Amino acid sequence: MSIAFDGTNYAGWQFQLSGISIQQRIEEALLKLFPGSLGVHGSSRTDAGVHSLGLVAHADVPKKEFRIPIRKLILALNAHLPQDIRIQKVSRCPQDFHAQYHSLGKEYRYQIWNHPGMNPMLWKYAWHIPQQLNLEAMRKAASYLEGTHDFRSFACNHEQFIENTVRTLYCCRILRKGHLITFIIQGNGFLYKMCRSIVGTLVQIGTGRFSPESIQTMLEKKNRESAGMSAPALGLTLWKVSYPAYKKEVPPQSKSDLSRT
Repeated sequence: MSIAFDGTNYAGWQFQLSGISIQQRIEEALLKLFPGSLGVHGSSRTDAGVHSLGLVAHADVPKKEFRIPIRKLILALNAHLPQDIRIQKVSRCPQDFHAQYHSLGKEYRYQIWNHPGMNPMLWKYAWHIPQQLNLEAMRKAASYLEGTHDFRSFACNHEQFIENTVRTLYCCRILRKGHLITFIIQGNGFLYKMCRSIVGTLVQIGTGRFSPESIQTMLEKKNRESAGMSAPALGLTLWKVSYPAYKKEVPPQSKSDLSRT
């Protein structure tokens, strides 16, 4: 399943004791159609308030319950979901497919409205920065982040210690159209709040708080306190998740009692 959602009213993708999650709402919808479904596994653990246009998830459904044609499954699932969560695509996949572990990479986009007056149409989807930003300095700093680095300085503290904090950024671009600034960040994986830490630091470079070259020192120190602030969640959207080519249908010789969607 490819899932789009407005994360404003949710505690993130994963189940939380502190509030309703996207994962919970998807599983509730699946159970209404397939009482024997075995839960939903997502490609990414988006934070509270973060949005998505292409989060991917898979679920195992008993074959004996799978009576809805694939072409009608989107409508059936969306009928049981709130309007701020929508299934965009559904297909059957091989039994060994896993939405998280088979991901080749992800693309996140972050929006900033850079003008003294906030655009009211974007107040839930863009960070308002009223002061002028130096895009040239921000773009130069962003270029230092591309490639393979230890991004520990851009990973916020998490309840679980992550031993390997080396990641590869394929792209860290900054586009501007009028007052709207868009960060496009593509990589093979991301640490906890890594994108928001990158954007917040680049914004502080744009305001003159740091120099573009300071990015290199931040990476070398491998300490969160050496980098800049974290941008708020509302401007961040998981744009898409990439996978290797998979067959759309489960092979007919499969003997499993479960169909993976």
